[in-house]
Amino acid sequence: MATEQAPPARPPKPVPSGRGADADAGVIGDIRSRRPYVPIRAGVRRAGSIVSLIVLDLVGLVLGVYAALALRDLVYGKGVPLWGFLWKAETDWLPFLTVITVLVFWQAGLYAARERRAGFAQVIGSLVIVAVITMIFAVGTGHRFGTYGLAPTAVVLTSICIGLLRGSYDIVTGDLLKLAGVRRRAILVGEGENLARLRRALGASRGGIEYDFVGAIARAPDAAGLPVLGRLASLPTVLATREVDELIVTDSDVSDRELVDIVEQAHRRGVKVRVAPRATELLIERRGEYIPGEGVPLFELRPPVFVGADWVSKRGFDLAVSALVTVLGLPFWLLIALAIKLDSPGPVLFSDRRVGLNEQEFQMLKFRTMYADAEARQEELEDANEAEGALFKIRDDPRVTRVGRLLRRFSIDEVPQVLNVLRGEMSLVGPRPLPLRDYELLEAWHRKRYLVLPGMTGLWQIAGRSSLGFDDLVRLDFYYLEHWSIWLDISILLKTIPAVLARRGAY
Repeated sequence: MATEQAPPARPPKPVPSGRGADADAGVIGDIRSRRPYVPIRAGVRRAGSIVSLIVLDLVGLVLGVYAALALRDLVYGKGVPLWGFLWKAETDWLPFLTVITVLVFWQAGLYAARERRAGFAQVIGSLVIVAVITMIFAVGTGHRFGTYGLAPTAVVLTSICIGLLRGSYDIVTGDLLKLAGVRRRAILVGEGENLARLRRALGASRGGIEYDFVGAIARAPDAAGLPVLGRLASLPTVLATREVDELIVTDSDVSDRELVDIVEQAHRRGVKVRVAPRATELLIERRGEYIPGEGVPLFELRPPVFVGADWVSKRGFDLAVSALVTVLGLPFWLLIALAIKLDSPGPVLFSDRRVGLNEQEFQMLKFRTMYADAEARQEELEDANEAEGALFKIRDDPRVTRVGRLLRRFSIDEVPQVLNVLRGEMSLVGPRPLPLRDYELLEAWHRKRYLVLPGMTGLWQIAGRSSLGFDDLVRLDFYYLEHWSIWLDISILLKTIPAVLARRGAY
């Protein structure tokens, strides 16, 4: 883990801190709290939609399989089928079928958001896969079939049942959304005829949710009949003063640099960006996701933030592990505190001002490893800095105490940061938070790392730690943001232990 550094002796460049600075800085405290990424209502609505679709699919599955069994008995002249007998035959396979069906449907995108959800053709294809998996499992376990026509019959009948139930669900929920006044508050960005064409192609709704066009960002006063809210330069102010869900951009009217700026400003405000495509290969390759629109294809440029189910799973993992470390490690913390007090005067914990989520300051906790006057001596040691870029590190820092050197050797000084994790200021894994002195030296392209919670450890620590150049470290942060999974977090945590013990780049 990264080593302790004292704040600079000179006054740092001001960093927005707290809600009071938001209006001036044009940023918000935590983009995950903004719609549409982690809204409570939308999250509940989304969970309700998934549960409802799963229930409808399982009802359709039961009805379809039962109908296939009943039809088989009628065809083979076994008389009028009895509910109890057929139901017993069906329930022998039902637990297996329900699990496989839900998993296959989920993988096929049948539980995605309304606008991205696959249609009836995907239902049929998924049920064919379910039938094939079931047949393979049955043959492998020695099950004997009276007829092999049951499987295709069940696929057809189940497809019909699920299709009818899902169609009814879409109609009913669409009407309910309209009655509830749910709207997509959108701003169009473009010029002239391209903007007018986009407005016509979008229509009045997408995915059953009606548009509420707030206005347009354009140079000309006539913007497809929409009020002009300003030019591109005024976009930060517009987003700060308007309630907006998404920006829809005509890619033909903005340069690549302007599109990058639009994406950056929108994502800072928790606003989705959708592009009517042209030459957006670079951005689409990185964070693009196709959104089937009505009349015009749109690509969503997603921010590298943990939202929705990803945020819930990552935060839950952080809380569980941090609480466990805190409780089990308390006796060791007390011994470390005693050693620190006996070695040198001063507090046990060191509170370091760091820059975290959305470039907001917070107080990062560490065991104190330096003498009490370390802050005053920082400026005189600047010429001895051994790190490049926006980092300050000295291998044999004269300000480090004897106990401090031992704590740093195995990164034990970082352990109190689990309290920052419990407070929601940090995550177990993520980009390392930088001191104010280092933050001042960042270039503009480095700042995407502040769209997520900073971490106690990360790819920096397992891929060379202090021996890498700063630009390489930032690229590792970006790789982590693009490829995150809970298993990647677990892998990094496990690999951090041997990296710390081996003291790779730690000083």
